[in-house]
Amino acid sequence: MLGGFGGMEVLIILLVVLLFFGAKRIPELARGIGQGINEFQKASDEIKKEIEQGGKEGLSSESKEKEEVKNKEN
Repeated sequence: MLGGFGGMEVLIILLVVLLFFGAKRIPELARGIGQGINEFQKASDEIKKEIEQGGKEGLSSESKEKEEVKNKEN
């Protein structure tokens, strides 16, 4: 089911969470966790874009350097 957890284990965990936080706070916690996951995904996407752009810039500068070497040889 969930990474090696059976149905009974998940049920026990949910009951403990319900007892510990109460029914009123669970939606707040879930909302906060969802927002945290969204922020993490946005940051991850931004980092991926920066890496890709850096790679493209690196390739374009490599091409320019190769052209300069060719021009100097001619």
